[in-house]
Amino acid sequence: MDKNTTSELAASIRSIPDYPKPGIIFRDITTLLGNPRAFRRAVDELVQPYAGTKIDKIAGMEARGFILGGAVAHQLSSGFVPIRKKGKLPHETVRIAYSLEYGVDEMEMHRDAVQPGEKVILVDDLIATGGTAVGATKLLRQIGAEVVGACFVIDLPDLGGRKKLEELGVVVHTLVEFSGH
Repeated sequence: MDKNTTSELAASIRSIPDYPKPGIIFRDITTLLGNPRAFRRAVDELVQPYAGTKIDKIAGMEARGFILGGAVAHQLSSGFVPIRKKGKLPHETVRIAYSLEYGVDEMEMHRDAVQPGEKVILVDDLIATGGTAVGATKLLRQIGAEVVGACFVIDLPDLGGRKKLEELGVVVHTLVEFSGH
């Protein structure tokens, strides 16, 4: 991706200081999603590394990963799998606990959403500490999926999430980096 595209995408993301608490800069992609050109460009860039590759499923993490993941799945002619917070899915699920910056939570997916050996890409808006993405990777692998990659619009490299995923052997693709929290 060229620098001009990176700059355009970064400019389409709203930064909100001191949200959700003092010292944090929240990176809000709703402005990117509301801009047809930026949204299309972001999806095209998320898809690009996998063009021509057979990907069975895209796993989107709640909630913005649903928006981006659905668009990526459509472009790759893949199925879409929502990974949700505990208690939100109506059928038989598999669940995993994962670490958050300040505690532990659980996520789940339908047990029959991915078959053993299927190639899956994780999609979300942002990778920070990596807790959610690492948890989703472990959940997918628990049911036999092959996690072939993960893509995010935003990387906050100072928080180390990308490195944690790469240590699990997941190839990570991001579009924009912001320093800090």
